[in-house]
Amino acid sequence: MRAEINGEPREIVVDTRTSLLDMLRERAGLPGTKKACDHGACGACTVLVDGRRINSCLTLAVMHEGAQITTIEGLAGSGGRLHPLQQAFIDEDAFQCGYCTAGQIMSGVGCIAEGHAGSPAEIREWMSGNICRCGAYPNIVKAVATVARDR
Repeated sequence: MRAEINGEPREIVVDTRTSLLDMLRERAGLPGTKKACDHGACGACTVLVDGRRINSCLTLAVMHEGAQITTIEGLAGSGGRLHPLQQAFIDEDAFQCGYCTAGQIMSGVGCIAEGHAGSPAEIREWMSGNICRCGAYPNIVKAVATVARDR
């Protein structure tokens, strides 16, 4: 399978039954995308494919031949400079245990890019597919709103 992963052209051999999540973690060496429910119910595995957010556990890797795939590892800028939403999560204390954080950030980036971050209610609605069992939702919404406002 050929794809651009985090801005880098990659060719990775995968079985046709391999999920995008498993390919990213096991074949591409990118463990930041988390495997939790493996049923598309929690959002921990959210990545961007051609700029759109998807649950990587629900899609086969081979379906994304030639796609641009962005994972949490690909958000930071050159020299390790954090993406504005990564920084906002730190500034707003928008995480606790951290397990959902990568998926929350990727979903937040997608939510902002899609134009669905106009109000806290809209952010909550459009990020409702990402579960935080620790209950950091108010600060997650605040972080997304801050970045959307400053954009």
